[in-house]
Amino acid sequence: MSRTGNCWDKAVADSFFKSLKTELIYGDKLISKEQMRLQVVEYIDL
Repeated sequence: MSRTGNCWDKAVADSFFKSLKTELIYGDKLISKEQMRLQVVEYIDL
């Protein structure tokens, strides 16, 4: 399961969520769930 190119390898998803958390979520003040949803959608569209 740890071979390169294995379809169960989730490195791409892990990398995306790490970037999302680092660039968008961490360091932000607490905001409402709706505001966070809009920011995440905007982040993905860029």
